[in-house]
Amino acid sequence: MDSQPRRGATGKLASLVVSVMDLHVRIALQEVDSEKRRLIVGGLLMGTALVLLTGALLIGHAALVIWMVEALDLTWLGALLVVAVIDVVLAGILLRIGGQLLKGPYLPKTTAGITSTTRTLLGR
Repeated sequence: MDSQPRRGATGKLASLVVSVMDLHVRIALQEVDSEKRRLIVGGLLMGTALVLLTGALLIGHAALVIWMVEALDLTWLGALLVVAVIDVVLAGILLRIGGQLLKGPYLPKTTAGITSTTRTLLGR
């Protein structure tokens, strides 16, 4: 007989947890919907900028190599290797910084809501 009230309390707690998690899922979906258009337009603009930047970098690299060959009396291979080493070092630095910037919560409102709900349910 004593187990009957416990099952009722457990069932209520389980339905409360399911209800709260359902609420957080709805909030996350609303947050994603509101951000979708901004992300699509931003992605298209970034893609276009990357194509233009790639062309400019190729032209700049060619000009730098030609200048190194003519002004510094380097061989073509030497000039290309110098430019390649500079590119690898810069790429490593940028990848490190970019990797650090990409860490973190992607849906801050949802993460904050789940954290606060978990603390409330656990009594902390």
